[in-house]
Amino acid sequence: MMQAVGRRYVACFNTRYRRTGTLWEGRFKSALVDSDRYALACYRYIELNPVRAGMVGTPGDYPWSSHHANTGRQLDDDVTFVSHI
Repeated sequence: MMQAVGRRYVACFNTRYRRTGTLWEGRFKSALVDSDRYALACYRYIELNPVRAGMVGTPGDYPWSSHHANTGRQLDDDVTFVSHI
């Protein structure tokens, strides 16, 4: 599915901007998040990206962040953490 989406997007993008070739190097990759500890590390990495980019001062300042839901400060039905343990 991701490959088909990528191909369509690249074709549309290239047509719109009158260019050819690929947009991304390599293939779509995924990694199994198989532990709570690794899931938290992933959350930290993702939520700190806007801070590292200098866009906001803290993760909770980024308007599209799930930081508040992940820290339990705000309920959000769209954000769930399911422990497999």
